[in-house]
Amino acid sequence: MASSAHKQHHLLPNLYGGATSAPPPTPSTTSNNLLSTFDAADTLSRLLNRLPPNLSLPTRRSPTPTTPTSPPSISLSSQTPNDLLTSISQLGYAQLTNNPVPSQLANSAESEALSLFNLPHDQKESLFPTNWPLGYNNGNDDDDDENKLGESFRLDSSCSPELPLGSLREFTRELEKMGLKIIDMLTNALELENPVGEDDPTRFHSVMWVSECLPGIRPDSSGFYPFIVGLQYQIRCQKYSLLSDSGWVSVLPHVDSILVTVGDIAQVWSNGKLKKVRGRPVATVGDENDSRCITMSLLITLPTESTVAPLPPKAIAIDSKDQKDQEGEDKEINVDGEGEREEERVFNSFDFEDYAWRVYHERLLFKDPLDRYRVA
Repeated sequence: MASSAHKQHHLLPNLYGGATSAPPPTPSTTSNNLLSTFDAADTLSRLLNRLPPNLSLPTRRSPTPTTPTSPPSISLSSQTPNDLLTSISQLGYAQLTNNPVPSQLANSAESEALSLFNLPHDQKESLFPTNWPLGYNNGNDDDDDENKLGESFRLDSSCSPELPLGSLREFTRELEKMGLKIIDMLTNALELENPVGEDDPTRFHSVMWVSECLPGIRPDSSGFYPFIVGLQYQIRCQKYSLLSDSGWVSVLPHVDSILVTVGDIAQVWSNGKLKKVRGRPVATVGDENDSRCITMSLLITLPTESTVAPLPPKAIAIDSKDQKDQEGEDKEINVDGEGEREEERVFNSFDFEDYAWRVYHERLLFKDPLDRYRVA
């Protein structure tokens, strides 16, 4: 092995045009060198093909675009469901302008969230016990110092009533109302049954994910939990990195807008019609020591005992005496009036808790975690 490596070391200067004291190659030696190179390439190719597909390769930072773009702007007060669908489905994200959330409330919520990071460590551990996916994470799960994450808190809509977090609690619930409205508009535009509603709070679950932003953090290692839609208020001019279906993008939403991202659960519900964003938007932080930066992302998701599957098309029951059939039963038609619609499934159904646990702990998302559930 050592002699082979030594031989390769002397071949490299010839291959790349470097100076060497060896004699000019003859046709026979050139042929032998090429064969040796091809054999080595074949060996490397076979080795790579035998590696597990979910191998986490050692990488410090994922490539992200340097020039941010402004997400498409939509206004809930003036948009119809089809307008919303057109704006958000092609990219997986958009920004809500003219939203009803006061900027003063967002700033007060951020101040309260920042105070959580100033608590003593033992209080963080005791006040936010681990009740996955809720709880406190100190960011030290990784043994590699270069890959350590910032601290984070994952709260439900009550935002720990033991602490004075009134603004953060109100801010969370305001975002939650908007998220449910967006889900309703998207399912209406797709003519699908909406299984999430304010009248039955057990049918959805919201997570306010407050996380510390550190310089040089990999966007794909910041934590990932499945969600339907995510909302993030833009308090100041700040760039974010997103991992969309088309690759990494860098976005710069308008101040006082709300960055809305469509998640993996919404993509399955739509049977692949909606594009998605994997994980939460990650703030782009420079290497300089600026003031402390945090993100507050509200994820509207599902209870852990849920099953995820494409949603059935919406049907309208015609309940009038003059429109009953001869058997006296109510007719049911779809909103398009064309009767029962059949379409080929893009995704198989799967258990939400198993999926959520896997994607949360994998972190590095080199491969779309939904691929294993796609219909072959």
